[in-house]
Amino acid sequence: MPVLRFTSCQAQSADFACREIAEYLGRRIGSATGFIADIPWQQRERMLDAGRIHVAWICGLPYVRKSGRIDNPLELLGAPVMLGARYQGRPVYFSDVLVHRDSAFRCFEDLRGASRAYNEPGSHSGYNAVRYHLATLGERRGYFGEVIESGAHQTSLQWLLDRKVDASAIDSAVLEFACQRDPGLREQLRRVATFGPAAIPPWVVLKSVVQRDRLRDAMLAMHETSEGRALCASRRSQLRPHPKNGCRRGRRRTCRSAGCHGDLKGDDVVDQESAEPRRRKKNRRWRRG
Repeated sequence: MPVLRFTSCQAQSADFACREIAEYLGRRIGSATGFIADIPWQQRERMLDAGRIHVAWICGLPYVRKSGRIDNPLELLGAPVMLGARYQGRPVYFSDVLVHRDSAFRCFEDLRGASRAYNEPGSHSGYNAVRYHLATLGERRGYFGEVIESGAHQTSLQWLLDRKVDASAIDSAVLEFACQRDPGLREQLRRVATFGPAAIPPWVVLKSVVQRDRLRDAMLAMHETSEGRALCASRRSQLRPHPKNGCRRGRRRTCRSAGCHGDLKGDDVVDQESAEPRRRKKNRRWRRG
């Protein structure tokens, strides 16, 4: 039986738990597994698209885009349900707009002219949710004084702590995991706005994987075994069926509204590595927004 290759296209902090989930599922269905983690998430996603990775935890926005294709190769496996009270037992998450606690910002409206970091343009929580909110306010351009791509939610969080930027929208699940590792983090940050809830990023599997039904059954039954419950507890979540239609409708509606909004001042984006402005073509911003 060929090795089932798993990966995560989420924050790097999720890799360890996702590797454990992959190994657990492999044992449950009697299949050898491997976890791809030593390459950037963009390359992992390309490998998934090419069929070289079989199972992945991917962001909702890329899933919606892929699922809209006639040749969509993916099926839903399941989705995490976070255990916090704000999630109400649903497979959802939020986009939390954070600032440093010592800053003067108290609400989203205070951020006009401020600097904002986002993780990357394919992110709903870090990028698209903010653009959608600005579009609903009728704001078309120049709301923020500077917008910088950090490359990862963890980097955006560190930039907030270092006062390199004024604000950033962070995936609420990523924030919870970060605070679990560093309980003092919450004392250094303030939430000034929350967008959502949105359907949480799903686990997906290639339709070509013959064991996909057994994989789905094993994933959705993790809470029924002691080992599975321990894995879920370490991530403060359970795995449940994903709200397929809700994910598609919500993301597409948000994309349509946010896609026509440009909050990048002067169309300039500051690259995280060179810290130099680079021009982003308008049609590319539409495509990825």
